[in-house]
Amino acid sequence: MPRLGLESGTLKMTSEKTRTGWVRAGLVLTLAALGAGCGGKQAATDAAPPAVAVTVQVAQAVAIPDTSEYLATLKSRHSAAISPQVEGMVTRIFVKSGDKVAAGARLLLIDPLKEQAAVKSQEATRQSKLANLQYADDQLQRTKKLYEAGVIAQQNLVAAQTARDAAEADLKSLDAQVKQEQVQLHYYEVAAPMSGIVGDIPVHVGDRVTVATVLTTVDEPGSLEAYINVPVERSKDVRMGEGVALVDGAGNVVASSRITFISPQVETDSQSILVKAEIGNTSRALRTSESIRARITWGTRDGPVVPVLAVQRINGQFFAFVAEKGDKGEVARQRMLRVGDTVGNNYAVLEGIKPGERVIVSGTQFLTDGAAITESAKP
Repeated sequence: MPRLGLESGTLKMTSEKTRTGWVRAGLVLTLAALGAGCGGKQAATDAAPPAVAVTVQVAQAVAIPDTSEYLATLKSRHSAAISPQVEGMVTRIFVKSGDKVAAGARLLLIDPLKEQAAVKSQEATRQSKLANLQYADDQLQRTKKLYEAGVIAQQNLVAAQTARDAAEADLKSLDAQVKQEQVQLHYYEVAAPMSGIVGDIPVHVGDRVTVATVLTTVDEPGSLEAYINVPVERSKDVRMGEGVALVDGAGNVVASSRITFISPQVETDSQSILVKAEIGNTSRALRTSESIRARITWGTRDGPVVPVLAVQRINGQFFAFVAEKGDKGEVARQRMLRVGDTVGNNYAVLEGIKPGERVIVSGTQFLTDGAAITESAKP
């Protein structure tokens, strides 16, 4: 009996050891499985992303125009600013802005009453001077007859002739004054110097005007002139006949011309040179005193161009991707660009890309610097 108890205790201890071994084996298998799972995730993380399909275009060197843009003011080549030649109060305005008038048509009337009174006074004085001349002439004729009869001395004849000549000279002087006043009276009626369209009329009936007051303008439809102020730094580049294009806010050319005048003097206020270009304006799309951008073409140069759609603008700076050979294939490299004017649908590249380099023109939204790429098509 005691022997059986010993064997039972031995069997119990053996069973507990076996169970412990199985538990340890299970833990080892679990840890191994966890390790295998982590290793799989790390391997997936280390796998390279797939290459991005892009379209590549070789940057071509083309003739790029060298241009500069300045603000220009348009002025009519057949325009007149109307100012009075006399001072006074405006009593009538015969036209309104936008009216078409013929040469000589009445525009405004300045109160002429004072001048009319002066003319009437001089005309009355003229009648008196004329009477004096007639009296002096009668006296001369009687004196001549008395002298011929030997009644009076020669000096009396000379005195009568002198009095008659003085009266005639006095009348002629007054006639000149009357004529001058009559001409002056004509200036109180302001007339159009040529046919055209009446511009703005800033004065009103009752306003007092001087010879420095601009009453209105008369513009004859036709060609215009673009007044362009070119900075003095570029004055050495300005030449007669260089191309000038007027462009609107969207960059579209609305008129083309060439430089027709270069001022020999520098404007001291702006330190610029006045340049003029005649604009035909056959379509009447441009107006007098309009401000518009003027693009002057200085010449051409050879340089690369890239499509506008291939260029990204970030914080005011331009970027593009180029395709380069990497260790494991082609990769995209981001380049910072300095661009000029657009040439058609392309940007002229001043710095950043050279002719012959391969520019990525599509798929750029999926790219980062150094990303693997594959060409999907070649334009």
